Amino acid sequence: MKKTYKVGVIGATGMVGQRFLTLLSSHPWFQVEAIAASPRSAGKPYHEAVGKKWCMDTDIPENVRDMIVMDATGDVEKIASMVDFVFCAVDMKKDEIKALEERYAKAECPVVSNNSAHRHTPDVPMVIPELNAEHIQIIPAQRKRLGTKRGFIAVKSNCSLQSYVPALYPLSPFGVQDVLVCTYQAISGAGKTFETWPEMVDNVIPYIGGEEEKSEQEPLKIWGKIEGDVIKPATSPNFTAQCLRVPVSNGHMGAVFVRFQNKPSKEEILSVWKNFKGRAQELELPSAPKQFLHYFEENDMPQTRLNRMLENGMAISIGRLREDTQYDYKFVCLSHNTLRGAAGGAVLLAELLCAEGYMD
Repeated sequence: MKKTYKVGVIGATGMVGQRFLTLLSSHPWFQVEAIAASPRSAGKPYHEAVGKKWCMDTDIPENVRDMIVMDATGDVEKIASMVDFVFCAVDMKKDEIKALEERYAKAECPVVSNNSAHRHTPDVPMVIPELNAEHIQIIPAQRKRLGTKRGFIAVKSNCSLQSYVPALYPLSPFGVQDVLVCTYQAISGAGKTFETWPEMVDNVIPYIGGEEEKSEQEPLKIWGKIEGDVIKPATSPNFTAQCLRVPVSNGHMGAVFVRFQNKPSKEEILSVWKNFKGRAQELELPSAPKQFLHYFEENDMPQTRLNRMLENGMAISIGRLREDTQYDYKFVCLSHNTLRGAAGGAVLLAELLCAEGYMD
């Protein structure tokens, strides 16, 4: 792999785009060379284009503050010629996102996407680097379909999955059979703050459009296997989900109930979590947490405000593991939804793709 990669951020003015820019401002491998957004933002310095929409806790990074915003749809070929790959976090209709990401890929510019549009495209890997890193091996088949030499699309999974799937996947040797999960999701998952969404103060909304379907279907692709030129989703575990929006700025929590084919002991589960390492840890990727899964013994942990930034927001917090009267076990888990669940997860995926030679 190269020492430095030139990258672009497509959809740079949105909340996830902003998070990308903060993460990339000091990244040891990635250097931002292009930023793009809608035509109404194009041609403006970034600080002017984002204006009062900037919602990160830190200031706009100096390396992009005065960078001129390009047109995400009108400057595809120009952007592709400037960078080694792009991150994509655009706010468009799903069919428009699919077409745009394929345009970048066919311009020989790999795309690491935060969007949901291509998550169920059979030859597009949807990867949590610690869990199913081997799925990137489908990329040659995708390149063949697209007719590209370098260009491809890789995606990260839905942000809410990042809390509970990392806790369940390592338990697969025991036969994870049935899973019921209730997620309690932060308002930043909707691209909002309390200033822009005052209705969420002192409120819970028991519906997030499309979220329950994603929470039930996307894990099956993560559990899936490459067969020929496609990733074939698994038929189990069986997932059912309820997803609630709660008055929290950042951090998605999941309450999980699980049934196994071969019920492990509590000690066996805790041992698996403590000792689990994935490909991201093996490769010592810059954004990878040293300890991926953290278990808390205290009854009132993990807590969103206290634990969402664990290992720079890239680790998973788990607690309250106990036997259940209807399922085998129940527990709670927590992840930072715009770091591990969105931009940080995509940066980690890009690091994996670079380390494994797919960006060269």
